[in-house]
Amino acid sequence: MSGRDRFPAFPFLTICFPPSSLFWYDLMDTTPTFVTHLECGLKGDHYPADTVQGLSKAGKPLLVRYDLEALGRSVRREQLAERPPGLWRYREFLPVRKAENIVSLGEVETPLVELPKLQPGRGTLWVKDEGRLPTGSFKARGLCLAVSMARELGIRRVAMPTNGNAGAALAAYATRAGIESYVFCPEDTPEINVREIAAQGAKVWRVNGLIHECGKIVAGGKEAMGWFDLSTLKEPYRIEGKKTMGLELADQLGWDVPDVILYPTGGGTGLIGMWKAFQELQAIGWLGEKLPRMVAVQAAGCAPIVRAYEEGTEHAELWTDAHTVASGIRVPVAIGDFLILRAVRESGGFATAVEDEAILKARNEVAQQEGLLLCPEGAATYAAYRQELETGRISPDESAVLFNCAIGLKYPLPPVDRTLDCHRPIDYEALKS
Repeated sequence: MSGRDRFPAFPFLTICFPPSSLFWYDLMDTTPTFVTHLECGLKGDHYPADTVQGLSKAGKPLLVRYDLEALGRSVRREQLAERPPGLWRYREFLPVRKAENIVSLGEVETPLVELPKLQPGRGTLWVKDEGRLPTGSFKARGLCLAVSMARELGIRRVAMPTNGNAGAALAAYATRAGIESYVFCPEDTPEINVREIAAQGAKVWRVNGLIHECGKIVAGGKEAMGWFDLSTLKEPYRIEGKKTMGLELADQLGWDVPDVILYPTGGGTGLIGMWKAFQELQAIGWLGEKLPRMVAVQAAGCAPIVRAYEEGTEHAELWTDAHTVASGIRVPVAIGDFLILRAVRESGGFATAVEDEAILKARNEVAQQEGLLLCPEGAATYAAYRQELETGRISPDESAVLFNCAIGLKYPLPPVDRTLDCHRPIDYEALKS
């Protein structure tokens, strides 16, 4: 029974409390959850829930499994519509059992922003703007759940490698939870990211290597430092947080889905999580037969998933000499590669790579035509969309959602060097050029 069902005499409370309020949880000792077990994403063997787990025995990601039949009986779509918007609206689909362990910074529902000037045909083109979340990126979703579950499981020290935004989200949520955090970044991580990680309470280091090499430092320090490894897909719960992107998108579209979703893919947690969300919604009857085609977008300078997709393999090989302006998708090797590729193939989608020049051009085009400043990773999805319209893999009459994973202000922008001398006559005509 939901919090609203238990307190029907107080319908005014959703008006009195802000959308990000966890007031309903304050009234309950437990949250309604239907977790049954954890499951190896590759082998399918089971592991107990409510215990600290990292990777499976096969060294692969664990997936949270639910009693979907019971979940479907417990809540109706109409009930969700009565709740405040945001990540915790979907609490039955999430694993936290005790309300006291929820760690929140006010996770909002992120908007679907239509791009009418850039739509080439009858199909609607939207951007799901994840930059509106706490810490300015979609990493807040995954780390909100991962840190909440770390708190529930009694973990007191955590560590991760990051290209920037995940580290910032970890620092914020871990500090909020009273959990000690250690973060390791490639040395060319955007300066704003490194500073915000430190400012929000984590211990942070720059490392003269890429993210997978930072990951080796985290793995190597587990015994000496006693920390839990929160690297992408090395624990089960970041997927569950990212899954809410799919739940929220379907909710915003009236429990329907677009024809195509283009997602900037590094570690791929969000793509995997969304596909999991759509499958769970379909299993309980909230979605029909149509599911979106999932498109994994990578940079041409680091495209291991694209290469594996084109070669028809289940796993991707390490990408050497990885480079791109979109640092968030510069992931030379992804431990969940097979899960990304399965989602792409099962959905009838594909993987595609775009050049850095196209990414920067796309960022400028969206900003100057629609007034929406995308981060480089988000711009990569628009570049891919334009590219695939030309190849014919996407039709101009299909509806498409581009995921902008962070606020564009976190990244260096082109310099502006025009000046005026206020003590001299102003040539106003010259201002038009």
